[in-house]
Amino acid sequence: MNTATKVTAYAGVLAIVFGGAWAAGAAAGPFGGDASTPAAMDHGAAQPTSSNTGAKLPPGLSVADNGYVLKPLQTTATAGEQQPFQFTIGTADGGTVTKFDVEHEKRLHLVLVRRDGSGFQHVHPEMAADGTWSVPLTLPAAGSYRIFADFKPENGTKTTLGTDIQVAGGYEPKQYDTDAREFTVDGYTVRLDGELKPGAESMVTTTVTKDGKPVTDLQPYLGANGHLVALRSADLAYLHVHPMDAPGAGPEVKFMVEVPTSGRYRLFLDFRHEGKVRTAEFTLGTTGSAPAPSTSTPSTSAPATQPADDHGGHGG
Repeated sequence: MNTATKVTAYAGVLAIVFGGAWAAGAAAGPFGGDASTPAAMDHGAAQPTSSNTGAKLPPGLSVADNGYVLKPLQTTATAGEQQPFQFTIGTADGGTVTKFDVEHEKRLHLVLVRRDGSGFQHVHPEMAADGTWSVPLTLPAAGSYRIFADFKPENGTKTTLGTDIQVAGGYEPKQYDTDAREFTVDGYTVRLDGELKPGAESMVTTTVTKDGKPVTDLQPYLGANGHLVALRSADLAYLHVHPMDAPGAGPEVKFMVEVPTSGRYRLFLDFRHEGKVRTAEFTLGTTGSAPAPSTSTPSTSAPATQPADDHGGHGG
């Protein structure tokens, strides 16, 4: 299977707690990650290092990882008003990353969602010469929003970092505690078929129709027929999925998904038709149980492995 189709640790999993207390986004200290694989890049500053020798956290749970840190210039916003969101990607030595690889036609992908699982957006900031990224955002309602920056510095490590933006006002959380496999947007109906199996790959299929007729001329969006993001309901980890090989023009778009644990997930499909990108959203619980952990004794001399980050990067 093409590695661009597998949900990986960028693939870790974005997990959102529905209707309950939310875990702190900066669960790890600055520059957490695997100290044995420090990120290297050409940004004009010294190579960053990692100070955390513990277990590797799933991407998106921390504001800092792999020797990089997400530095927002704003942490609050006003509901319903378009405001610029600005940030930089810093390094352990205090530098700023200014050179990024292009992945899925963009140098950085920004995904945001309110912590109850609503308000999903996938946008693409622009970077100034000094490394400051900026994008206009409109956060529609009060609450705490999780923001994920997905990027790969030039000659560096693929990374997803997360931070929060707070929007003051009366908060009315939405509930997503039952499966929802069908979604309608702008006259399009999108159906999600398939099952999520914890600890194993499974295929899900989205089918796009309009006015009851199959859409057979889906347009490429960021180099693919569609992009799927999954959010887990426990820890704000981030999961990204890409279509399988041999994409057609619709109405079906297939994805291979690997979720690490049992639980409920929110899934968001971005698709493009007639020149406009639309988003369909679903809620799906897992079926079956996760495989039992191996009883074999791991070698003490073998290096710890990390989840492969082979989705190509998209942030959505």
